[in-house]
Amino acid sequence: MDSDPFAAARLDMVEGQIRHRGISDVHVLEAMERVERHHFVPEDHRRLAYDDSALPIGSGQSISQPYMVAAMTEALELSPGSRVLEVGTGSGYQTAVLAEFAAVVYTIERLAELSDSAREILESLDYDNIEYRVGDGSKGWPEEAPFDGIMVTAAAATVPQPLLHQLGEGACLVIPVGGPPDQDLYQIRRRENEYERNFITRCRFVPLIED
Repeated sequence: MDSDPFAAARLDMVEGQIRHRGISDVHVLEAMERVERHHFVPEDHRRLAYDDSALPIGSGQSISQPYMVAAMTEALELSPGSRVLEVGTGSGYQTAVLAEFAAVVYTIERLAELSDSAREILESLDYDNIEYRVGDGSKGWPEEAPFDGIMVTAAAATVPQPLLHQLGEGACLVIPVGGPPDQDLYQIRRRENEYERNFITRCRFVPLIED
């Protein structure tokens, strides 16, 4: 921590932006404390890395607000050792948070340049429990299903059926639905062949592009 010039700002972020707003899952809070968000932010925005806001990362995409990352991660209700699918690698920041306590994170990104950039950063930080794919995330990763949780970091017009089918029993899909510009964030839990939908909050994400 002493060698990290952003350590104090990161702890302040967790206390003021995340714990103070009601996030209580200890695994999520610890992950947010450990993952160094400034590595995933372009250098010209690095001074803002721990601010309470989304930031541009290029290619028309953004790194999500820290609170949104924490809220979506908590809504997955993961246990340590879970197998997780992430749709929308983006900067790789959310991927890193998931990888802090998941056994394996399978992450899909439509834009090859973003996938490559995120992979370079994540590998430089010694994350070795992440599998990468470039493609249409709405189709999921069927050969690795079922998953203990699925997170979508782009807004879908409707919930993609393949993702529902790739949920394990009792597992949750966390996904923004609707828009633009704003969407509803839902937790959808599988109960055999039924799906319980719970509203979390309003949000704003880039659209999920399907082939």
